[in-house]
Amino acid sequence: MDAASLAAALNQGEAEARRLLKSSPETSAERAAALALQHGRPRLALAWGHEPLTRAAAHLRLGEVEEARRELAPLPDTARPALLRARAASLAGELEAEALATHARLLARQEGDAGALTAAATLLGELSLPTDPRLSLRTLAEGLKIAELTGQEADAHLLAVLAHAQRALGAGPKAERTAGKALDRAAPRSPARVLALLALGRSEEAEAQAGELAPGWWHPFRR
Repeated sequence: MDAASLAAALNQGEAEARRLLKSSPETSAERAAALALQHGRPRLALAWGHEPLTRAAAHLRLGEVEEARRELAPLPDTARPALLRARAASLAGELEAEALATHARLLARQEGDAGALTAAATLLGELSLPTDPRLSLRTLAEGLKIAELTGQEADAHLLAVLAHAQRALGAGPKAERTAGKALDRAAPRSPARVLALLALGRSEEAEAQAGELAPGWWHPFRR
């Protein structure tokens, strides 16, 4: 079974995804778990996967902060575990979230981990947005620069947060274009898709797309 087939099944629903995986015993459970998380099915990711980072990320999608922290506890202080610890603090509303995200960004720079660096910039942009949209914009620009340097498309989640920062600064038409790009690139039921829909003023669609995504990921962005 290829990734596209499992992704299509995940989009059809949990029952179809389980059926397809059961009929394809050669498919790695860890690969299936990673795809389930990517396509907005964190409960399936937990059912299928044993890798701590995947499980911690799935718990965080569900808003299960303490469960995520238990998965992360034995992991080293490297960029990706540090990033998930920062996200956990953010979802819990803890004051140290910004410091933890800054630490994760530093580790990502040291390790040359472009994906973690983009995610850290996104989280820091989220955290500064309510009080300082200009700082949020500058922080998110680092993530855009990473995409430019690596020759990749800008990350959908980063673009969705960027659209909210642009709107907060009064750049409505630009925000709409940015949100449109984020929506085009975002996986179903992902934080990026929900935030992009909210930036476009499509709140009912956003709520419908949220699925298993915990309110802490998107409620702060509602207008």
